[in-house]
Formats: sequence, C-alpha cells, structure tokens
Amino acid sequence: MLRYILGKLALIIPTFIGITILAFGFVRILPGDPVLVLAGERGLSPERHTALMHQFGFDLPIWQQYLTYLTNILGGDFGTSFSTKTPVLKDFLVRFPATVELAIFAMIFAVILGVAAGIFAAIRRGSWFDQLTMGTALAGYSMPIFWWGLLLIIVFSGMLHWTPVSGRIDLLYFFKPVTGFMTIHLPMPGQEKMLSVRMAPVSSVPT
Repeated sequence: MLRYILGKLALIIPTFIGITILAFGFVRILPGDPVLVLAGERGLSPERHTALMHQFGFDLPIWQQYLTYLTNILGGDFGTSFSTKTPVLKDFLVRFPATVELAIFAMIFAVILGVAAGIFAAIRRGSWFDQLTMGTALAGYSMPIFWWGLLLIIVFSGMLHWTPVSGRIDLLYFFKPVTGFMTIHLPMPGQEKMLSVRMAPVSSVPT
C-alpha cells in the first residue's frame, strides 16, 4: 500500500512539469505581441517597447523564461491576467468558491441518484428500468460534457426558466458577498431583504 501511494505521489512531479510546459507554451504561441496585450496600449515607441520587453523578461531566452515562470509559480506568483490586468491568483480565489460548490453539489447529486438507480437496477436486473439506466449511463459517457452542458442550459434555463443562463444567480437579485460561498452566506441575516429587492420590469419603467 505504501509503495502504491509513493508511486502515485512520484507522478505528481512530472505531471506538474508537463502542465507548466503546456501552459507556458500555449501563452507563447498566442498571436500578437505579448507586451502590447499586457500593456493595453497601441503605438508604443520602440524605446518603450524595448523597456517593457526587458521588464517582463520577454527578451530572455525561451528556456530562461520558462525557469523564471516555474520559479514564480512555486513562489505563489501566477502572473497577471491579460484580460483583467489583475493578478491571476486573485482572479482564481474569487472564482474558486463557485467551483467548489459546483463540485460538491454535483458529487452529492451523482452519489444519491447513481447509488439509488444502481441498486434498483441490480434488484430488477433485465427489466426496462435496468435497460434505461444502462442506456442513460452509456449516453452520458459517450457525449462530450460540454454538449451536455449546452443541452441542460437549453432545458433548465431556456425552456423551464429554473436557472439563469449564465452566472450563479439571476441578475434580478443582488446580495452582498461575504465568504464567496453562496450556500453559506445566502441564509445569513440581512441577506433575505437584499434578495427580495428586484429590478423593475422594462415595461413598467416610465418613459
């Protein structure tokens, strides 16, 4: 058992290196000048462009850039986002609670539904329910997960209007975030009143 665990832990290092190489390579093969993208400016003077290239280390050899990138990651510095111009770690921490909540509720839903359906299908082996369960499972594994996501958005958001099309909560509602975990701070005191405030429909806005 210990040998198995050590073997799995030993795979972490090459996996980590492979991921960093892929991430580093994808950023470097993107079209456009990285300095112009990061600076958000156009028409930089050659002197300013050279200074920014040196500041961000883009004038170094590619292997040296990768070592710098790897060192920064190990030190907790994941760089700056090209789109938001904020540290990547900050953007990650803002969105991480939503990912954790989604994973937890997906696991709970899958375990409860999957175990119940599996037990009932095993009891009624060969029945129509067993065949339906097997067919649904095969269809779920065969179809890409992003396609399932689009179908579920169409059904639950577009047709049933149970969930927002995007985001974690309908834009008609507003509440002050506290922890980042919606299921934790939604029931907190004072949030109910803020949730009850809805935006006026467009048809009722005076012109």
